[in-house]
Amino acid sequence: MVDITSEKNPRIGVFVCHCGTNIAGSIDVKDVVEYAKTLPNVVHAEDYQYVCSTPGQKKIEDAIKEKNLTGTVVAACSPRLHEPTFRRATQEGGLNPYRFEMANIREQNSWVHMHEKEEATAKAKDAVRIAVAKASLLQDLKPKFVDVEPAALVVGAGVAGMQAALDLANAGIKTYLIEKNPTIGGRMSQLDKTFPTLDCSQCILTPKMVEVGRNENIELMTYSEVEEVDGFIGNFSVKIRKKARGVLTPDEAEAKGIVGGGCNGCGDCEAVCPVIKPNPFEMGMKPRKAIYIYHPQVVPLIYTVDFDSCIKCGLCQTACGEKKAIDLEMQDEFVDLKVGTVVLALGYDIFPVEKKTEWGYKQFDNVVTSLEFERLICASGPTGGHLIRPSDGATPKRIGFVLCAGSRDNTGIGKPYCSRFCCMYSLKHAHQIIEKIPGAVPYIFYMDIRSFGKMYEEFYYRIQDEGAKFIRGRVSNILEDPATKNLHVYAEDTLLGRPVDVELDMVVLAAAVQPSAETEKTRRLFGVSCSQDGWLLEAHPKLNPCGTTTAGVYVAGVCQGPKDIPDTVAQAEGAASAASIPIHLGKVELEPYFAQCIEEKCAGCGMCVNLCPYQALSLVEKDGRKVMQVTEAKCKGCGTCGAYCPGGAIWMQHFTTPQIIAQIDAFLVGGEQ
Repeated sequence: MVDITSEKNPRIGVFVCHCGTNIAGSIDVKDVVEYAKTLPNVVHAEDYQYVCSTPGQKKIEDAIKEKNLTGTVVAACSPRLHEPTFRRATQEGGLNPYRFEMANIREQNSWVHMHEKEEATAKAKDAVRIAVAKASLLQDLKPKFVDVEPAALVVGAGVAGMQAALDLANAGIKTYLIEKNPTIGGRMSQLDKTFPTLDCSQCILTPKMVEVGRNENIELMTYSEVEEVDGFIGNFSVKIRKKARGVLTPDEAEAKGIVGGGCNGCGDCEAVCPVIKPNPFEMGMKPRKAIYIYHPQVVPLIYTVDFDSCIKCGLCQTACGEKKAIDLEMQDEFVDLKVGTVVLALGYDIFPVEKKTEWGYKQFDNVVTSLEFERLICASGPTGGHLIRPSDGATPKRIGFVLCAGSRDNTGIGKPYCSRFCCMYSLKHAHQIIEKIPGAVPYIFYMDIRSFGKMYEEFYYRIQDEGAKFIRGRVSNILEDPATKNLHVYAEDTLLGRPVDVELDMVVLAAAVQPSAETEKTRRLFGVSCSQDGWLLEAHPKLNPCGTTTAGVYVAGVCQGPKDIPDTVAQAEGAASAASIPIHLGKVELEPYFAQCIEEKCAGCGMCVNLCPYQALSLVEKDGRKVMQVTEAKCKGCGTCGAYCPGGAIWMQHFTTPQIIAQIDAFLVGGEQ
């Protein structure tokens, strides 16, 4: 039942914060207080240096008791920062915490009118008047509580997803880890070494992969994708598509009554397969068969059939013999999961740098990307770690590295943001060729070197001392000598103030990164917002970098924005910690800012149902007629339905029509009716 009654004799207290000089430097706070005392229903008004401080909160509590207040207004900073603080102070004073209203006179006023004190003061008076008008009509509200399913879901099994899954599992939480590829490990498994410590990437990653595969609390689902999502924090229903792998695991074989069967990773099937395709793990520089594993350290060690390439000749089944692990008629399966919280760790893709045609990628054989360079110089790569020129197999001695290849690009073709880790891995690449090829000279073309992490600057100096040539200037063009296949790199050396033409054997483009191809689809399934660049949007960039606007869904790793491995792992640990809290509490509190249906006014037209961006509304049968019903845990209080309802049957708690009209009146006519 909707309660639309409000306080008959409201008594409002107003507290104006100086916030040091953040507010008082641009607004005449004393004048605002004196103005507040003249407003209807205001029985108390005062100012204080820092209202958010303990003495400031005590003033609110005392005033509520002494003045018998029915509502409070704090004119200070953004509600995103201190609304919970003042709500608690209001509650400590004896009022319902939702009888509090905040007027933002800092971010929306003093910070944007720093040199317009008179106008800023007038605007602050408007903000206080509007807040008082709403506070006079506020009602008691009660938060809702929902139970939480004691399981978590992690989507993406790169280093961020693995770390998040391990932390959740080690906290005793059943965790489902979903990976679209046949193996876990992500981009990090393609790297040769990591900066600045020069650790072997696989050597430090493989133990974590093994730990994931053996952890009893982790149910690993590779070669799988999220198909459908329903529900809300504490109660997500997720449908997973397990793509047909064409190969049975030992457990699957046992379930089918094949004793001692299933894939053991022996590779007999791969040896006889007649189909050859480019291996995407090796960036297409090495072949694989139609039945394959990416590399020897894959987890799980189970072969996968590429059904788009398989000709179903049956040779693999014959080679597999009594193990009977191969099923060429296998079909996709769907699995339904119930989880309480979700961590998205969707990774990234490389920007298609061939769009920048001036650098010759995919035009000239000896222009490669940094990820292709990683595989060429990796001991487990297609050349066994011997760096060669793709054009003739010769060992290059003069190698150029073009930084910001597609990053910090405002031409409309590349990406305007910094990809953050390109400078450092290019320095690592320079070190690797100096170390592996005697006499080799790396030429680094840069705008500026961004070495901001721990021991990064020292690594930069080290590469300088090792003999790398640094040329500060953006590369304008790369051309190939048709006879030698050498490359001429044209740039302006901004330190010398002259154009340069450097002849090189090979060029490596430090390509920008961009959201992975699956990011857009997956974020829509979970209702997560994204930035203008397509990266997943955190709830707050500083105070809640792991949360999202969808309660119970968290982000980890590069899918939230470019970051290096240490930052990726740190954020994954933060996301896992945040995702574990609701599960350990067993219940979550929901703010009571949700829609309610006034059933006697509802005509059951259903127009609001399709408008709801959170799928929180539905039509139900009551007393022989259809009425709208709200799933309160899903509703975010956006007001879309309430604004559209032709019958005025939707009541938005804390944003009711009378409250909004009172605010408009207060702004336009000073509160006069």
